[in-house]
Amino acid sequence: MAAKSDGAPISLRNAIPPECPSRSDPRPPQRRPDEQRYTLSDCCWTLCALLVFFADGASDLWLAADYYLRKYYPQFVLTLVFVIVPSVVVQVLSFRWFAYDFSETVESGTAAAAVVAASERDISTKDSGERGAGRSAAAGVLPGPGTGGGARGCCRVFVWLFQALIHIFQLAQVWRYVHALYLGVQSRWHGDPERRHYYWRMMFESADISMLRLLESFLKSAPQLVLQLTIMIRANQVLPLQGLSASASLISLAWMISSYQKVLRDSRDDKLPMTYNAVIVQILWHLFTIGARTLAFALFASVFQLYFGIFIVAHWCIMTFWIIQGETDFCMSKWEEIIYNMMVGIVYIFCWFSVREGRTCCRMLIYSLTVFVENVALTTFWYLYRSTGERQSTLDFYAVMMVCVVASSYALGTFFMFVYYCLLHPDGAVSGWSYIVEKEVPVEALASPASSLPPDLVSSPPRTLQRTKGSDREPGIDGDVFKVRPPRGAQTPVPHLTPRTEGPVIRIDLPRKKYPAWDAHFIDRRLRKTILVLESAAPVTPRIQYRCLSTPKEVMEYETTV
Repeated sequence: MAAKSDGAPISLRNAIPPECPSRSDPRPPQRRPDEQRYTLSDCCWTLCALLVFFADGASDLWLAADYYLRKYYPQFVLTLVFVIVPSVVVQVLSFRWFAYDFSETVESGTAAAAVVAASERDISTKDSGERGAGRSAAAGVLPGPGTGGGARGCCRVFVWLFQALIHIFQLAQVWRYVHALYLGVQSRWHGDPERRHYYWRMMFESADISMLRLLESFLKSAPQLVLQLTIMIRANQVLPLQGLSASASLISLAWMISSYQKVLRDSRDDKLPMTYNAVIVQILWHLFTIGARTLAFALFASVFQLYFGIFIVAHWCIMTFWIIQGETDFCMSKWEEIIYNMMVGIVYIFCWFSVREGRTCCRMLIYSLTVFVENVALTTFWYLYRSTGERQSTLDFYAVMMVCVVASSYALGTFFMFVYYCLLHPDGAVSGWSYIVEKEVPVEALASPASSLPPDLVSSPPRTLQRTKGSDREPGIDGDVFKVRPPRGAQTPVPHLTPRTEGPVIRIDLPRKKYPAWDAHFIDRRLRKTILVLESAAPVTPRIQYRCLSTPKEVMEYETTV
C-alpha cells in the first residue's frame, strides 16, 4: 500500500523515529541494527517451547488412554474433547494462513509492483545505479499466475499435499516451530542482505506461532487443568498421570503468555526487547497466579458444578464488555476485533493480559483486586460446603492445606509480578526512574537547511528522550527534569534517533497501531507478502512508513494510491 502522505518510518532492524509526536508518552530509545540478531539463546528458547508443546499434548493423550483402560469413560471423553476440539480449531486457522500466504494472485503481484515502483522514487540519487537491478529483481520475484513450468507446478502440488498432511495430523505448531528455527539459523549463517530477509521471515513465523499457541493454550490447557484438578479433588486422590498432565498444562499456560509478550516486543522497534531473565520471572508470575486461580476454580466446581458454570459465563461477559469498552485496536476489521475481544475475555478468566497502552497500572490493580476477591469467595464457599465424612479431622487438615496453597500461590505470583515490574521491565523499573522530556522541535527548524532530515520525515519528530536513572543525572538535580531544547539554528545531534533515509520505502495507508497491538504488517497477510517481495527485490533494506495524523494538513493531503 502506497500513499502520497508520509508518516512514521519503522523497521524491524533500523533505528528510526517514532510515528507521531506526543508530549505524554515517554519511551525508551530504539534498538540498533546490530541488536537484531538471532542468537543461541533464541534457538534454545524455541527448542524449549517445542518440548513444552510435546509435554502438554502427550501427557493429556496418555492420561485419556489411562482413563479408558480404567473404564473411567466420562473422564476419558472430557479429557479427549479438550484435546481434540482446540487442536482442530488451531489447525484450521493455521492452514487458512498457509493457504493465503502460499497462494499466488494477480492482486498481490500488482500491489507489490506498485510498492516497488513507489519505493524507487524514494531512493536517493546515489542509488540510481542500483535501480535497474532492483527493478529487474522485482520482476523476477513478483508472484503472478501462469509463471513457471511443469516442475514448479509439481512442487506446488507437493507443498500443498505436505501441508495438508501436517495439519491433518495436528502438527502445524511443530512445523512452524521447526521452520522458525530454520529461518533463524539461516539468518545467522548468511550475511546481508540474505540475513535480513531470513530474519524478517523468522519474525513473521514467530508471530504466527505465538498467536496460535496462545489461542490453543487457553482453549485446551486452561480447561484441561481445571478439569483434572476437579477430578482429583472429588476423588481425594492424585494419580501420577493426573499430576503430570496438570503440571504440563500449567507450565504451557505460563510459558505461552510470557512467550507471546516477548515476541510482541521483539517485533516492534518502538519497544525495547524483553531479556530472558525478565521472561523467566514473568513465567513464574503467571505460573503461581494461574495455579492459584485454577485451584480455586476446581475447589468450587467440585461442590457447585452448575453455579461454577454460571460464574464462568458471567465473569467472561463482564471481562469482554470491559475490553470492548476500552476500544482496543488489534485487528483490521470491526468483526475481527469483536472476536478478538471475546477471545481475550477467555484469557481474562485466568490471568491478566494487557490490551491497551496507558493507565496499565490502574487497570491491572482493578483486575488483580477482582481476581483476589473471587478467589477468596470461591475458596470460602468450598470450605463451608465441602462434604464431610467419618475421617473429619483428616478432611479438615486437607481443607486447610488447600486454602493455604491457594493463598500462598497467589501471594508468590504477586511477588514475582512486583519483581518483574520493579527490576526487570524492559522500559525500566516502575520506581527509581524518572523521565527527561523535551519540548518538540518546531517543524520549521527540522525543515531548515541545517537539518539533515528529509522533508517526508519532518512531520514526525522524536517524541521524547531516553529514560534516565537517578544516578545518571547532573549533581544537585532532584525530581523530574524538563530540559528545553536549544533555540532554532543550534546543532543538537541525537545519534540514536537519526533516521535512515536511503533505500525503498513502503508507505502503509494506516496509522500505526499502539502497543500492545501488533503492527499491521504482522497481522495483515497482504502487507506481509508485499514486504517480503520488496525485501527480496530491493538492494537495500526497505523502510516501513505508516500514516501519521499529527497535523491537519497531512490528513487533508493524504491520498491512497494502492
